[in-house]
Amino acid sequence: MSDCDVSLVHIVRQPKARSASRPPLLVLIHGVGSNEEDLFGLAPYLDDRFLVVSVRAPLTLGPGAFGWYEISFTAEGLRHDAEGAKQGRDTAFKALGELVSKYDVDPARIFVMGFSQGAVLSLGIALQHPNAIAGAVIMSGHLVPEFVADTAPSSDLGGLPIFVAHGLSDSVLPIESGRQINEYLKRQPVNLTYREYPMAHTVSENSLFDIARWLSAQLGSVE
Repeated sequence: MSDCDVSLVHIVRQPKARSASRPPLLVLIHGVGSNEEDLFGLAPYLDDRFLVVSVRAPLTLGPGAFGWYEISFTAEGLRHDAEGAKQGRDTAFKALGELVSKYDVDPARIFVMGFSQGAVLSLGIALQHPNAIAGAVIMSGHLVPEFVADTAPSSDLGGLPIFVAHGLSDSVLPIESGRQINEYLKRQPVNLTYREYPMAHTVSENSLFDIARWLSAQLGSVE
């Protein structure tokens, strides 16, 4: 693989607002059973300065359906493949470096934004590699113990911007999942924004508006 190859299938929205500097990168990480087209539909509502890349998970689950690791819903609740989750996180993280090389974006302004299983991975990347990203958006995710165990030292996490959004009516990953993330991150020295919305396991108009505004604020004033 050459320096400009990317190991994951992906689609790209080029930045519309041009500047003299390299653009910031926003990587969208979809949930289980979905694909790269899903979150890419949010791209038109996100800051024009971003080069937006939506990546496809490596595990094929069915026609047009992919996942980052195996999960199952049991009578005792959600179960996941712990080693598979770590591999999924590491695969997504590896892709960040590949995307930086391929698209010549600003390595100091890399953001990850994930939904459901993609939110789990985005949080995992933020916790393990806080110095490699400029911020993370966690939409309708949950906290897995393997990623807690891999949390970087507090000195590395200091000030990392993280936005967490969760639906009050989420029947897939109930609101307690979002609140668990909130409680854990409140004990870390990150710059946390936590919001609950009257929605199910989805991205609502209100949550997207808040997320888009938050992402723009991370980039600061127009360059």
